[in-house]
Amino acid sequence: MHGSKHIKTIEWIDGAVRLVDQTRLPWELVFKDVSDHRELADSIRRLEVRGAPAIGVAGAMGVALAATGSGAGSMDELRSDIQAAAELLTSTRPTAVNLRWAIDRSLHVANDVSISSKDELRRLLIDEALAIYEEDRELSRMIGRHGADLIADGDGVLTHCNAGGLATAEYGTALAIIYTASEEGKRIHVYADETRPLLQGARLTAWELMRHGIDVTLLCDSAAASVMARGWVNEVIVGADRIARNGDVANKIGTFPLALAAHRHGIPFYVAAPYSTLDPALSTGTDIPIEERSAEEITVIGGLRVAPDSVKVFNPAFDVTPAALVTAIITDLGVFRPPYGPSLLAKNSPSDA
Repeated sequence: MHGSKHIKTIEWIDGAVRLVDQTRLPWELVFKDVSDHRELADSIRRLEVRGAPAIGVAGAMGVALAATGSGAGSMDELRSDIQAAAELLTSTRPTAVNLRWAIDRSLHVANDVSISSKDELRRLLIDEALAIYEEDRELSRMIGRHGADLIADGDGVLTHCNAGGLATAEYGTALAIIYTASEEGKRIHVYADETRPLLQGARLTAWELMRHGIDVTLLCDSAAASVMARGWVNEVIVGADRIARNGDVANKIGTFPLALAAHRHGIPFYVAAPYSTLDPALSTGTDIPIEERSAEEITVIGGLRVAPDSVKVFNPAFDVTPAALVTAIITDLGVFRPPYGPSLLAKNSPSDA
């Protein structure tokens, strides 16, 4: 897809994790090498690496870092170090289910009692992290293929936050659909919400789409409904951090009002995510833990305080869009449509488009 234009957001290189420091975009493209799992946990917390699929890959690589960096004298001590690292990494971003899912996969390897050699366990944990990385790249391609048929030539597509290559191992979720449709020769105009308070739409999505030669217009978040009312938007496509089994979707704060506006204007509202983003343990979106972040993300912009001292702040990182507002969920397995409960739990029963 678009060859070298796609950046490898996160990689395992020579026993270290190389990631794009997304806090530095769009001003400069900086790659950061991390060789300690505690530092990687901090990078996840600070949003240097972000996006549900990408932090899942980062979590698995963090477990591998912990194993290779452990000086444990016995297998029991090594497994204890790995467990502690897994708990630290899991705590960094509580909403995105991919993080826990990937770390749980690594722990399944670590707890295999048939592995008796520390070196073998370390190697197998690296292999598992690399497998998750490669799977994510392929899942993104599949999401793109399944979703591209939903976009027509000349469509205007509105998106929120960043669900592109920067949010995954390489290709994206919502933006993978746009890239695939563009490769098919369809002319697409993307409207990208700025995505307050950390401006992932302005800093990351606009930068990424322009790099790929995709026609993009940046919007103030509060302008989205007006753009829909003008008839410029044919569909809304967003990513997801966790999906309950009834189809309720947690995504970056500001997604829910977009779904409401799309519903009011009769515009399809699509969610694009790998199937691993489904959390079948949660019956509805009210059970999804919502991360709350620091007040300074709202009260300080570019180092300048823009709000009164000591003002109360509510800063949830995500909101939940009810399944009733979701036209379809586009996954690597296909396109799921309502009613979501039965279809999401039956992996092999999505519609084709």
